[in-house]
Amino acid sequence: MSLVKRENAWPLDVVLTEDRVDRMFRDMFRGLLGDSWAGLPEGRPIKVEEFVEDGTVVIRAELPGIDPDEDVDITVADGVLHVVATREERSEEERPEGYRSEFHYGSLERHIRLPEGADADDITATYRDGILEVRIPAPADIEKPAAKVEITRG
Repeated sequence: MSLVKRENAWPLDVVLTEDRVDRMFRDMFRGLLGDSWAGLPEGRPIKVEEFVEDGTVVIRAELPGIDPDEDVDITVADGVLHVVATREERSEEERPEGYRSEFHYGSLERHIRLPEGADADDITATYRDGILEVRIPAPADIEKPAAKVEITRG
């Protein structure tokens, strides 16, 4: 089974990265705007490591304790890679003084624009030892060193 699937999950005008201010602003107006915000992503951002290795863009995300077949959804839509992971942990124990139950759940997500010319059908994903690794074959010019911009004092 492939972890990567292609679909049009969100329109292009959806904010691709989100921080606390974005979420606070959205939540503040959710009551006033009703369901018009319903299609926006909800989870916290996944922290990733991104680099180019031998003509391939490599994205690594630390996602320990998840089942990649059940808890991770990777899609490509409109030139953007969408990674969404959900986590649910429960622990229960019987004690002499009573029953104790604890749970933790939530979703994490990240949206990364694909390099120009990248083919969604060539993207692969693997999960090992709590690390999700997504590999995107990229055009040859992606490894060009960045041009240095001089800073002048004004």
